[in-house]
Amino acid sequence: MSGIVDGRVDPAFQAVREIFEASFADGRNTGAAMAVYLDGRPVVDLWGGIADARTQRPWERDTPAVTFSCTKALTATAALAVAHESGTSLSEPVTTWWPEYGVEGKAATTLADLLSHRAGLPAFERAVTATEAADPAKMAALLADQRPLWEPGTEHGYHALSFGWLVGEFVRRQTNSTVGEYVRRHFGEELWIGAPAHVAEQAARVGFPPAAEQAWTDPGPIDAATIDRMSRAYRDPGSLALRASTNPVGSYNNPEALAGGWPASGLVTTARALAGFYRDLVGGALLPPELVSDAIRERVRGTDAVLLLESAFGLGYMRSCENFILPDTARDTAFGHPGAGGAIGLGDLENRLAIAFVPNLRRDWLAGDRRAYDLVAATYDAL
Repeated sequence: MSGIVDGRVDPAFQAVREIFEASFADGRNTGAAMAVYLDGRPVVDLWGGIADARTQRPWERDTPAVTFSCTKALTATAALAVAHESGTSLSEPVTTWWPEYGVEGKAATTLADLLSHRAGLPAFERAVTATEAADPAKMAALLADQRPLWEPGTEHGYHALSFGWLVGEFVRRQTNSTVGEYVRRHFGEELWIGAPAHVAEQAARVGFPPAAEQAWTDPGPIDAATIDRMSRAYRDPGSLALRASTNPVGSYNNPEALAGGWPASGLVTTARALAGFYRDLVGGALLPPELVSDAIRERVRGTDAVLLLESAFGLGYMRSCENFILPDTARDTAFGHPGAGGAIGLGDLENRLAIAFVPNLRRDWLAGDRRAYDLVAATYDAL
């Protein structure tokens, strides 16, 4: 496997390397990277495979990749940091800093509601272009004008794309900078929410497996009735699940979309930098430890109004649930956020652990994808 996978692991984590290598041998990965920090120390730093299947460009040590919804954890952290710095209460109405938002029954919405997917604005009412999506003020204004689909704060549903412009508007109004600018300035220079041309050019190209491998064959712990509901929703272009996740329209292989700085799904980075973000978050460098502990405390759990399966959130961070399936060893202590098609960013305060896995072949658990799950399980087994 030396010609496919490069990097190093601490000897105690050799099993992680073996699982990572095996994922290329059996075709589950085209290209990918993984990094783990334990007590602030790097113990896994691996990469391998092909970054671009069209050109056979190899995945190198510093190849960045789009991480989809892993972005949400960084946007949430930026908002929490700004709220802490400014003394803004998460429970006060959004209208105290965003007066235009208080229409159509949204006046009582709080920043905590935005962070925990309870705002009731999971989808845009009209089609939005990638060009429009690059303007955070415009995107926020569109959402501010909308009527919520449910009374804010009364139920939760995954705001797949709108989350970024809702939460990001707090950062923008308080700091006069975009989420992407704030994140790079405060969290790490290789965390691009808004990738410049040279980064987009180097980025791994997103690919999809053959149609036969996209069938929902291994639902894991998800029951058959839930699978049936989800299957029907994802075949229906008018379903809330599809409207929430496919508008704005834009290919994540398109430099325009990557440059747009979509603050819920546009993070382009390396596994090393994403794990480094969680290392710093767990270590208290980004937020006070007591604030992190409170932020990861579960606020909502239950059937998601958008995804139609169980989801669970703290303040922007996901906890173990049907939409963030973790091994038993990680379930009670891990937090973070998965990304579409298999990426994951994860922190663990109790174990002083940070993990990131970033692939470029989009799969999901329901199509038999256990790549991140197996790597997380092996990491915990090595502790």
